[in-house]
Amino acid sequence: MNFLQEMFSNTLIISALSAWFAAQLLKTIIYLFITKKFVLERLIGSGGMPSSHSASVCGLLAAVGFEYGATGFEFAIAIVFALIVMHDAMGVRRETGNQSRIINEMIELLDKLGQNLSVEEKLKEFVGHTPSQVLAGAILGTGIGLLICITG
Repeated sequence: MNFLQEMFSNTLIISALSAWFAAQLLKTIIYLFITKKFVLERLIGSGGMPSSHSASVCGLLAAVGFEYGATGFEFAIAIVFALIVMHDAMGVRRETGNQSRIINEMIELLDKLGQNLSVEEKLKEFVGHTPSQVLAGAILGTGIGLLICITG
């Protein structure tokens, strides 16, 4: 039990998880406001505004910077990790979402033409992020990480 207490009192973990949760909650609210539909999957799913991936890694990065400074190996690892995650969110994962949308449209068109492909469910289209979604997540995560470190 001591391990779990230590883990959940770790400022770095709390910063990353709090930033992730805040981004997911904000993403759900924004989606509800825009579409007028509450979709539970937005609360835990990928894609959308702001990027929860960016928020969580920047929350971690801010906490690492606050706790250890910018000159240590901890900060170096955290910043490289954050840059890789954010680059991936805008690159490969975003392209995957675009391809999924196109494939789903092709399946719908083929169904209308009588070519039933017997696809059980649509591919997920909310996978990656636009640069503005990544930036918003990064700002949110950094702010939450710093807030937790300052108040904690």
